[in-house]
Amino acid sequence: MFDTVVVATDGSDSVKRAVDVALDLANRFDADIHALSVIDASEVDASPEQLQDEFRTALETTADAALGTVEERADREVMTAVREGRPAAEICAYAREVDADVIATGTRGRHGENRLLLGSVAERIVRTSPVPVLTVRQLDPEADGDDESTADS
Repeated sequence: MFDTVVVATDGSDSVKRAVDVALDLANRFDADIHALSVIDASEVDASPEQLQDEFRTALETTADAALGTVEERADREVMTAVREGRPAAEICAYAREVDADVIATGTRGRHGENRLLLGSVAERIVRTSPVPVLTVRQLDPEADGDDESTADS
């Protein structure tokens, strides 16, 4: 059913469960796993011009670390990529390029901790993706005994 799974990661805590779910899905279906991290070009452009190169380098380092974490957690080969641009657009474009069957992503990223249900990037991916999107919510560690919190994925 799934031959190619793309997991979008920014290295944030809220994406860790999405990585685990994507890897489990790939294992269950013996699917190829692609991990993608996108450097948000608008963040770089919004920074002071004299700091943009330094900031881009820092974001690239963070992206590489996020992808390295996916590789470490996987028990199979992971194809990795770093892109720069608008995150949702780049993730959807990458999914098209690799002929993905599903995109797995967290519901909130580095800037979305205060979003109520779905982060803006995750929401755009859901709205524009050419393939199904599996959004994975990070569980609240304080609500481990709460049945409602474990029902959402």
